[in-house]
Amino acid sequence: MVKTSRKGSWYEIVVPEEWTSFTLDQLLRHIWKAPKKMIHSLRMDQKVLVNGQSPEWNKLFTRGDKLQLRLFEEEESSAVPAYHPIDVLFEDDHLLILNKPAGMDTHPNEPGQTNTLANAAAFHIQSSGETLNVRHVHRLDRDTTGAVLFSKTALAGAILDRMLEERQIKRTYLAITDGLIKKKKGKIIKPIGRDRHHSVRRRVSPTGQKAVTNYEVTRLMREEKKTLVRCSLETGRTHQIRVHFSDMGHPLSGDTLYGGSSSYGRQALHAVKIELFHPFTGEALSCHAPFKDNPEIFHNIDLSTI
Repeated sequence: MVKTSRKGSWYEIVVPEEWTSFTLDQLLRHIWKAPKKMIHSLRMDQKVLVNGQSPEWNKLFTRGDKLQLRLFEEEESSAVPAYHPIDVLFEDDHLLILNKPAGMDTHPNEPGQTNTLANAAAFHIQSSGETLNVRHVHRLDRDTTGAVLFSKTALAGAILDRMLEERQIKRTYLAITDGLIKKKKGKIIKPIGRDRHHSVRRRVSPTGQKAVTNYEVTRLMREEKKTLVRCSLETGRTHQIRVHFSDMGHPLSGDTLYGGSSSYGRQALHAVKIELFHPFTGEALSCHAPFKDNPEIFHNIDLSTI
């Protein structure tokens, strides 16, 4: 794991042996794949140093070099800080993972909105004495619960966005469907587009965007005539899991928008785990999100086995 430390507004990385085959320019452009505009800004504003000096961008790193990046500068939050109780699953200088409750949007959808998870994240950062712009890396539907990843700096956010696009961030979901699914595991590959008859709904459509959902039956709930399934996504389309299972003839329980029963007060969908390698240190991170529903929706599940 790469050795790092924070010193005020600067982030210091001790260059490991495996970095000695590339340059600072290659690190930013080809390893981290930071946006060109961001790299230009770091360079022009002298926010990158090596051993305390202006760097030679095309010189190979030497093991033990101290790479310093000015990442932690004051920046106004794009979401209005507003207090809401939150469940922090992981936090360091760069990342924040929160456990989203039901009935809360991930981010504001209109100016001045203050009742979202992003508002709560901004307040959390502010209350720790920092002025940083926390950014959501992905989102969950209003009534879907579980792990949501935020970045705390612009560079971390850019790297995480790229990791998400390249499927280097794995998100695992648990869902309860209506009916008993006979096939134990499968891959649903059906494009999803807007439903022109409904402003909110999505539907399987040959002209839609590619959407791939992997699923595995975890438990057949025979008495309730329901199925507990574990899902992972290869794409991140709006309402993807909900649309795919509805199209299968097994809508999520509680998901009345897509034909599900009214068994629960919301769709039975929970983002139970998120896994990734830390964008700077390379540390393997794995966070489980405990269930928060009252009354419970998901019963007798050992999160450590997922």
